[in-house]
Amino acid sequence: MFTLFRFCKFCIVGFSGIIVDFAITWIAREGLQWNKYVANSLGFVCAASSNYLFNRWWTFGSNDPAIARQFGMFVVVSLVGLALNNAIVYILHQTIKVNFYVAKLFATVLVTVWNYTANCWWTFAGIPLSI
Repeated sequence: MFTLFRFCKFCIVGFSGIIVDFAITWIAREGLQWNKYVANSLGFVCAASSNYLFNRWWTFGSNDPAIARQFGMFVVVSLVGLALNNAIVYILHQTIKVNFYVAKLFATVLVTVWNYTANCWWTFAGIPLSI
């Protein structure tokens, strides 16, 4: 179910999600002084929610009337992505001592590959390929 055009659209939506993710994370961590992993999780969840809407409408063009089921599937994929994201951030930041935001960026890139593949093959599996 891979097409370069669809993957580019997914990445554009993902980039908007990165902005949401990093902004929420920064506000929660730096502004509100929350725990960095709680802030990271909040940013990730906000980005996953906006990404679902844009991916459903623009990337995959889904007309599935079972929006709650599809959103639930997207959330499951996102939660696995969140676990991967936090694990990668923890390993890079706590163990290897990479800057927290550099670790977060690296984790985001890796988790993008997971999210696209899982959403293509599971969440939006019934969507026909386009260009």
